[in-house]
This record gives sequence, C-alpha cells and structure tokens, in this order.
Amino acid sequence: MLEDICDNLFSPDLSCQQGGDMVRIGGLQYACEPREAIGRRISDMRLAGEPIDACRRYQVASSAPVAEGVTGEAVWDLVAAYLRDRKVVGAPRVNRPAPIGVGANPGLSCDAQSTPDA
Repeated sequence: MLEDICDNLFSPDLSCQQGGDMVRIGGLQYACEPREAIGRRISDMRLAGEPIDACRRYQVASSAPVAEGVTGEAVWDLVAAYLRDRKVVGAPRVNRPAPIGVGANPGLSCDAQSTPDA
C-alpha cells in the first residue's frame, strides 16, 4: 500500500502521478526514497520502534480498504468506541516518513520544524 501511494506521487511517468501526500500511519515509522524504483522506495518500517517482521501478521484500521475483500468494523466505529472508553486522550505522535536522498528539495522533503501538522 505504501509503495502504491508513493508511486502515485513519484512515478517517473508524469502521466501516472496523481499528487497528494504520503500517508502518516499511527505507530508505524518508515523511510521513503522517492527517486528509487517502485518496490524499492519504502524501507526501515518499524512499529513501536521495532522492525516490522515480514513473517508476522498485523492488524490495521483504515478509512479505506487496504486489500480486496476486506471486512470488519468501520474505522470510525472503532475510534468512537475507543474514545468512549477513555476520559482523556493524549495528543498522538505524528509519524512523518523519513525522506532519503532528497537533499534540500522542498518538493520532496519535509522540515519537521516548519511543516504544520494536518
């Protein structure tokens, strides 16, 4: 999914670029090298600081399906139930993709000090 989104942004074929932004995923950190070929752009994926294990299955919640035939509770229902169970919810840590090989190109890099969180 991350490679597909990345290709929508950085495909060398300009007719395939759709614009937008790399997704920020709660709890998941990753690096993105936009100038690499599709399938080689996303690396160093970590969950809670630990490397992702390719042999393990992980549960995800998304506002859109992440695979064909996905079933389950709608993410907004899960969030509503989570919020009802807590009196106080802390601010989440924003997980920005770590850009690799983009230098000072403002169209490809993000400056954590000056880029407002969405």
